[in-house]
Amino acid sequence: MKHSDVWRALDTLAEENGLTPSGLAKRSGLDPTSFNPSKRVMPNKRNRWPSTESVAKALNATNTTIDEFAALVSGARALPARQVNRRIPLIGLAQAGGDGFFDDGGYPVGGGWDEVSLPEISDPHAYALEISGDSMEPVFRDGDLVIISPAAPVRRGDRVVVRTVRGEVMAKQLARRSARRVELRSLNPEHEDYNFDLSEVMWIHRIVWASQ
Repeated sequence: MKHSDVWRALDTLAEENGLTPSGLAKRSGLDPTSFNPSKRVMPNKRNRWPSTESVAKALNATNTTIDEFAALVSGARALPARQVNRRIPLIGLAQAGGDGFFDDGGYPVGGGWDEVSLPEISDPHAYALEISGDSMEPVFRDGDLVIISPAAPVRRGDRVVVRTVRGEVMAKQLARRSARRVELRSLNPEHEDYNFDLSEVMWIHRIVWASQ
């Protein structure tokens, strides 16, 4: 469990409830600045972790279970039945590299998609991919569904789907992104990591949920 993962989980919890980090803190009965990014590092440069009490209050305020929060921390969120109210396009990861499934902006297009129910995610362009093969084990396994949000901000350490200008589509972890290069880490240590010039990458979208 990393410092950045815990804070990202709280940010995601706020986003999924239509709140800012400050709004989540206020709804939880905490000081409005409790979850602000400026409060995540102390003046002596040491990481500041949210207290167990503040996390518990945030979970109570958003009706979230500890298992659901743990899924947010790990990057794979369980799907609560109460959130199933929308359907989005679905194709297999192996198909995603084919022509006609995405427009130039990386949004799903065409008639070759199936559909799947979606937890409450605000991005109207969200879509789902079905994992095939073992390149993402042990985090994601063959047959798992991952939901991708093109609108979600992408940060170092996020699990992402990347499409290259050559038509390759892959699910990896973003290790580093600079003005020139993108470094991707394979989730399965038996598979190689990738490094691309930024000009070789069409788009990078964040994985925001996974069925496990």
